[in-house]
Amino acid sequence: MIDRLRCATLLAFLLAACNRAPANHPARPAPAQEAAARTDGGQLAHVRPPRAPCLGARGRGTPDALTDKALDALDRSQGEKALACSEEALQLEPDHLPALHARAAALVALGRLDEAKVAYARALAAAPDDAEVLQGAADLYVSRLGSDRELLELGRAYAVRGLAAARKAAKPDRDLVGGLASLAAMAENDLGESRAALGHADEALRVLPGDADALYERGVALYELCRFDDARGAFDRMLKKIPDDPWALHYLGLLAERSGDGGHADEYQRKARTLSPSDFRNPVEVGEADFRREVASALAALPDEDRRAIRNVPVEVADLPALDDLTAVEPPLSPSILGLFRGPAEQEPCQKSDGPNCRSIVLYRKNLARFARTREELAEQVKVTLLHEIGHLRGENDDDLRARGLE
Repeated sequence: MIDRLRCATLLAFLLAACNRAPANHPARPAPAQEAAARTDGGQLAHVRPPRAPCLGARGRGTPDALTDKALDALDRSQGEKALACSEEALQLEPDHLPALHARAAALVALGRLDEAKVAYARALAAAPDDAEVLQGAADLYVSRLGSDRELLELGRAYAVRGLAAARKAAKPDRDLVGGLASLAAMAENDLGESRAALGHADEALRVLPGDADALYERGVALYELCRFDDARGAFDRMLKKIPDDPWALHYLGLLAERSGDGGHADEYQRKARTLSPSDFRNPVEVGEADFRREVASALAALPDEDRRAIRNVPVEVADLPALDDLTAVEPPLSPSILGLFRGPAEQEPCQKSDGPNCRSIVLYRKNLARFARTREELAEQVKVTLLHEIGHLRGENDDDLRARGLE
């Protein structure tokens, strides 16, 4: 399956750890810097033997033959061999597109992601609308480079452009179309654009019925759109394909929790943590009384200006967001939000139909407890969430708050 990144906007998603590819390979130093850094025997101690020819006794071969060898090595998870063969092909023909693509893919396989970005840029400079190269670039930016919004947006652009190119082929490759549509859906889910993600996931399933990646992205999109029964069906179908997928189990746990089925919720989450302890952890244990004390402490620590701003704005506590609150806007709010400001901004008038308290702030205990790793982190996040909602009270939108570090 495509590696999944489930980290997204801080107040929209609660997946506090991400599936990540290996750490970026460090930038190669300039020769003079490299030599100066050697203190363990001098330059000769670091001289390496020449690489053996990719095709062995058969000689240098042709760019096509060398690229085929590189692709075969990739299929065998031999990243270094794939890199060597693709680079040998490029020595013969620097703009050979299949070799450019194979080299980029080899760098990804080796975890040398900064170099892979440059390699994909080089391949796309040679063929800007090649659907297969665009798929590789999209996978790099969406699945492997982290949760930075600009990187996700670039990956989504590559996926959408590749999908358009793949559709136009005289005989569209179903796997290519489905894979690109799934990547577009993944990026859009992580960007909080779940309605667009649902459309791309559905397209992927039309060409690849039962595809596990597409089912997963469809389930995430439906969950974020508060279509909980449909989301449960998508994740159940996915588990028939991959019975022990921890992410599907995690979401089924969230759905069971929302329906009040605490037993199944705990069972699903416990299994997800067992299968992927690096991605899922036990929530911080905090009862309602202790959580209210954390909120009271955060309120007491507010600057005078903020305390004056919320003097007539009740600050409430709830376990989870109510469906009516989530669906009061279009598209719906994420069920995983940490807090919510209800009502018009302070500079806008209340309506008579709103009653005496048209504005309020609510903080969600279970979502915050699941987000935090420690009690100290929970206390900090309560304060951050409170400041975020006060920002909405003052009329700031999410982009304004993101720019202030209150995402």
